[in-house]
Amino acid sequence: MCGGLGKKTKAREFNRATMSLRQTGSASKPLAVLAPAISKRKITASSIYDDSATTFTNIDGTEYAPGDYDSYQGKITVRRAVESSQNIPFVKIMEEIKPKTSIKYLKKMGIKNLTQKDNNLALSLGGEEKGVSPLEMAAGYSTIANNGVYIEPTFYTRVTNSSGEDILKTKQKQRKVFSKEVAYIIKDLLKQPVEGSNGTANYCAISGMDVAAKTGTTNENYDRWLCGFTNYYTAATWYGFDMNETINFNGNNPAGVLWSETMKKIHSKLKKAKFEIPSGVKTATICKDTGCVATEECPNTYTEYYLFGTVPGKCKEHKESIKTTTKTNTITNETKQNETKTEETLEKNEIKENNVVNKTTQNTEKQNSNSNSNKKNNNTNNTTNTNKNTTTDKTTNNASTQNKTNDVDSEISNNTDN
Repeated sequence: MCGGLGKKTKAREFNRATMSLRQTGSASKPLAVLAPAISKRKITASSIYDDSATTFTNIDGTEYAPGDYDSYQGKITVRRAVESSQNIPFVKIMEEIKPKTSIKYLKKMGIKNLTQKDNNLALSLGGEEKGVSPLEMAAGYSTIANNGVYIEPTFYTRVTNSSGEDILKTKQKQRKVFSKEVAYIIKDLLKQPVEGSNGTANYCAISGMDVAAKTGTTNENYDRWLCGFTNYYTAATWYGFDMNETINFNGNNPAGVLWSETMKKIHSKLKKAKFEIPSGVKTATICKDTGCVATEECPNTYTEYYLFGTVPGKCKEHKESIKTTTKTNTITNETKQNETKTEETLEKNEIKENNVVNKTTQNTEKQNSNSNSNKKNNNTNNTTNTNKNTTTDKTTNNASTQNKTNDVDSEISNNTDN
């Protein structure tokens, strides 16, 4: 934990990691929007939203017209919106689930300083009235890392005397906020900013590790955030000034750079670790354009993850070509007609041959003609029809900030400037 830069001048001075409340920007999207919306089955990771200029009507009747940090993307999936942190889809989702629902989930994840004024659509983009501390953000992200279970942060496990006897023991509160299946889907979505071609946190990748991360930026670049986790640790980093000043930093998000450098060192000697998919999560091949289950005609597809019972229907935009099917049927009918004509011709020829034989036989032996003329050949056509006919959940024990009920729950790398 780091409460700020510079030389310490007095004991118990202002600690920005635990005491500074700042607006969180897009870093709050996984907590305020994704967790409640997926848990309530209001959306899936492939739900389509139109990312275009939109003016919303807020809870109090005022207009709210947020923009995107980069260009609008049009109709995109939730996964794509997470990747490059598009704003409009998240406000639309908040409009569906309602800010009151979001506030309930945030409080369950340890976000304590929310007010009645936070009951508005700006909450979807981290526009809290009072703000959130880096410690609270780390605890919130740890809830996702810990498979939907919130564990109260602590800075010690026990205190012993000279004889080794326990004087103090920590007692951490725990509560389930959402299912491990919901947690996994959010984990996988948060890999997108790190691994996606349009990701905002590509520089946070750690070799051999699944990394979930989300950036955050507030208006005028007053606050920069990077919150994320692996199977081992969760960290939340804020970069800014006590008195608002625009942050001018060349290159990547400075909070992200600090997060990346710290986490890479911590993980350098740890075993490779991937997020474990629970058995209750279903997979499907999805059309990127429609967010529906792909057909053979869909040009762009990928694998998506779903809660049981939420897999969408088949794509209706890319159907099999009707013209091709009709043409095939026509050819088949013509072929059948030609086969029938050929069979009729063969039968006529057989009849003629039989007549010749019968006439010859009648001249030599009239008594046998009746038996020879009654012979017939039967042909049968046979058709054969051919019919074309996840892993057990494993809860990962995370070190420090992520697990061990009776161990330190949060080691946060909180870096500040001035």
